[in-house]
Amino acid sequence: MKNPLAGVDWKRELKNLFVNHNYIFSLILLLIVGRIASDQFITIASLSNLVKSSVFIGIIALGMTLVIISGNIDLSVGSILALSAALGVVAFNNSESVLQMLLVSSAIGAGLGLINGIFVGKARMASFIVTLATMTAYRSITVQLGQGGPLIAENEAYFASLRPIGYGKIFGIPYLVVIFLALTALMWFVMNKTKFGRYVYAVGSNEKAAKLTGIQVNGVKIAIFTIIGLLTGVAAFLYVTRFGSVDVATAGRMFELDVIAAVAIGGTMMSGGRGTIQGTFFGAVIIYSIDAILSAFQVPAFVNDLIKGLLILGAVLLQKVLDRTRDE
Repeated sequence: MKNPLAGVDWKRELKNLFVNHNYIFSLILLLIVGRIASDQFITIASLSNLVKSSVFIGIIALGMTLVIISGNIDLSVGSILALSAALGVVAFNNSESVLQMLLVSSAIGAGLGLINGIFVGKARMASFIVTLATMTAYRSITVQLGQGGPLIAENEAYFASLRPIGYGKIFGIPYLVVIFLALTALMWFVMNKTKFGRYVYAVGSNEKAAKLTGIQVNGVKIAIFTIIGLLTGVAAFLYVTRFGSVDVATAGRMFELDVIAAVAIGGTMMSGGRGTIQGTFFGAVIIYSIDAILSAFQVPAFVNDLIKGLLILGAVLLQKVLDRTRDE
């Protein structure tokens, strides 16, 4: 019987595995370093906590993956989260309904994303300029809504209905992790098994060619920004279930840095046209693995943003190197 593994170029296969899934090797390396820092780092509980810590950034990053694959960027996600969460708290305090809060936060997030999409898609403005402007505008509205102070979910109602979502578990797995995994699976399906996913890749690869094939490029862009807004609204809802309040001035601030870092580290090309949802999932976990390792080594917290900035630069540089490797 012929050996099916005979003639396999293992060197080339391993090279392709690293090129296409380098984020997995990065995570393994980080886990080994974390193990050196602490004996408790690689346990089921610690790994679950890592994923749980990355939920808010990770859910938004799923949407940012679509945005960046399409050749765009969204700098307003932190402000969208803050405004969606703030209005969600107001809705919850008025109704004490978890469902109503989820619907309000999600709808506000989707609506704010739609506004971005209309400017980018219909008005054909650069996404960097549009979202830079709306980042400031949405934050200003949020601060005005809270009069500069925190918006707090009413304690009794929060502990009765919202807190169990943020802290509860099912079969030993935190609800937050289950929701993150479910949304990751959903977005993977959208990007790999639907026409819309193919359209997103086509727009990012060559927008002019996409138009010539009949793809409604402007409509795709509007849909992409609406989706990231919707996912940010869901993340805003979960944010409140976890913390019970929204500091209107600081909630979500600098989230865009972590989100973009997660997408870049996950292997999505910052120039558009290539990327994976599963890569972004691992990228988000890697971001918080780095935070945990820095804490374990007692590195000052103010150094974290410097390291994240360097990681983005390193990830983009690695993409360029791997791109040349793919072409060899």
